[in-house]
Amino acid sequence: MSDVIAKLAELGLELPKPAAPVAAYVPVVEQGGLLHISGQLPFRDGQVVTGRLGADMDEATGYDAARRCALMLVAQIGNAVGGDWSRVEKIVKLGVFVNSDPGFTAQPKVANGASELMESVFGEAGRHARSAVGVAVLPLGAAVEVDAVVAVKPA
Repeated sequence: MSDVIAKLAELGLELPKPAAPVAAYVPVVEQGGLLHISGQLPFRDGQVVTGRLGADMDEATGYDAARRCALMLVAQIGNAVGGDWSRVEKIVKLGVFVNSDPGFTAQPKVANGASELMESVFGEAGRHARSAVGVAVLPLGAAVEVDAVVAVKPA
């Protein structure tokens, strides 16, 4: 696995501090060679990016919000593997939840913000299966939430 931190720097990104849970759950569970990562919200300047796609937020802004969720997923992965990026084998699946107005149907295009970041950072290992779902509301009014399943080598 290439140096994730260097790849993020090439993309003009910095790895954020992994977000703490906002309720009764843990951010990551490692079981059977897989990291199951709880849904991550998009943060900009320490604040959750809020809005509803197709109402008060456009597709490009939603794409950026999904990308910010993916960046937080990368932070959670790094924390879970103790910074040993060589343990990461494959981004298996992303679940992307998009806070959507009933008429908004471009959830896959919004979800590409997360998917494309994973491929940019992890290369071929970042190509994954995915769900992109429109929902009526997300925690804290977030525009997007993304969870993940990641295959890892034993510690």
